[in-house]
Amino acid sequence: MTRNYDIAELKRLDVAHHLPPQQDWQAVEDMGGSRIIVRGEGCTIIDGDGVRLLDGMAGLWCVNVGYGRTELAEAAYNQMLELPYYNSFFKTVAPPTVELAAKLSGLLGGHFSHIFFNSSGSEAIDTLIRTARHYWQVKGEPQRQVIISRVNGYHGSTIAGMSLGGMAPMHAQGGPLLPGFVHVMQPYKFADGFDESEDAFAARAAKAVEDAILAAGPENVAAFIGEPVQGAGGVIIPPAGYWPRVEAICRKYGILLCCDEVICGFGRLGQWFGHQHYGITPDLVTMAKGLSSGYLPISAVGVADFIVAAIKSNPDDFVHGYTYSGHPTAAAVALKNLEIIEREDLVRRTREDTGPYLAQRLAELSKHPLVGEARSLGLIGAVEIVAEPGTNRRFGGGGKAGIVVRDICIAKGLMVRGVKDSIVMSPPLIITHAEIDRMIGIIAAALDEAEPVLRAL
Repeated sequence: MTRNYDIAELKRLDVAHHLPPQQDWQAVEDMGGSRIIVRGEGCTIIDGDGVRLLDGMAGLWCVNVGYGRTELAEAAYNQMLELPYYNSFFKTVAPPTVELAAKLSGLLGGHFSHIFFNSSGSEAIDTLIRTARHYWQVKGEPQRQVIISRVNGYHGSTIAGMSLGGMAPMHAQGGPLLPGFVHVMQPYKFADGFDESEDAFAARAAKAVEDAILAAGPENVAAFIGEPVQGAGGVIIPPAGYWPRVEAICRKYGILLCCDEVICGFGRLGQWFGHQHYGITPDLVTMAKGLSSGYLPISAVGVADFIVAAIKSNPDDFVHGYTYSGHPTAAAVALKNLEIIEREDLVRRTREDTGPYLAQRLAELSKHPLVGEARSLGLIGAVEIVAEPGTNRRFGGGGKAGIVVRDICIAKGLMVRGVKDSIVMSPPLIITHAEIDRMIGIIAAALDEAEPVLRAL
């Protein structure tokens, strides 16, 4: 049962004391405070006024098993009674931490025998940066500092993660970026290769990686990193052939290949990890979000055997880690979450049932006159909003179409995200066909309602 909250007072306190992440604080104050979300059930969230919203974003790309899972609450409760917390610094470790490391190693397969734990995707990215550069130091090549990533890629909000990522609005705030990061074009065919064949665009986007390696000098490059599918950048699904080409380039020049699986991991693309969908073998893998379905903060980095062996060969400590690395309660919840995903066969269901059904319904939506492209892979998708069918010509307003449509969707009972001139979705993996139908129906109605507003921009 939901507690009897004083919603008006919570809104007042929100404005008076709470600073929300990645928002316009003045806009929140002008609207009288944030919407207060008080409960979640399955794929639905409920606010303090009793309004029910189909959660088309799974929280923030993370609530893969849906809301209200008693098993996850019980896993946290039982672990807290036994050992709520202890660190992993003093040659000590808690049982669920070890068990989770072994479980993740098995899911990753291949050469990923070891796992390093953190509390957020941003921390996992910092761990990846430190690990990659330290690896080259112990290999006797300390000059290998450069890490290549992509324009519009998202790799977290720490100063290191923001510098590694390619988000221009983030780069514009907070002073100079950290050195050692190079950004290349994203494999965004709808925007950057609209008139090219898929293969030609894949080749050109991959060549941008090779060109950046050559410009920096291969002897100076530590790694390349990318999200299998760019999430926060607008659900950018790379063309066929892009990832195998990038992997071949990394192997050609002997640099580490890294995949940021914070969004794509744990079934989102219809495989346990996005790199498995693309048939590539990275050397470092970051993960978070779906690892615990967002029930507790936890993240991890999968580290290839040869990297572990090199670092172990150095007699010094790897002086990196966090107070909450391998937090036992978070690890216990993550273990139970993975058990649910396996027991309910959510990865296969996403690949063979709900993912194809979402693609089918989005294909119908692509007939709408404001839709330039409706794309998906597994249970992640995007709708590109255009001013003229059959083109990628945008409305005026400087990339506000997605926000306009998003706000109408929310008013109609669907939580989605606006990214410039698109809306994106990433529902819980437990979503039903009926809920997908409802989601697509609301988006279609929102596009109809938005059209006169967008044409006036």
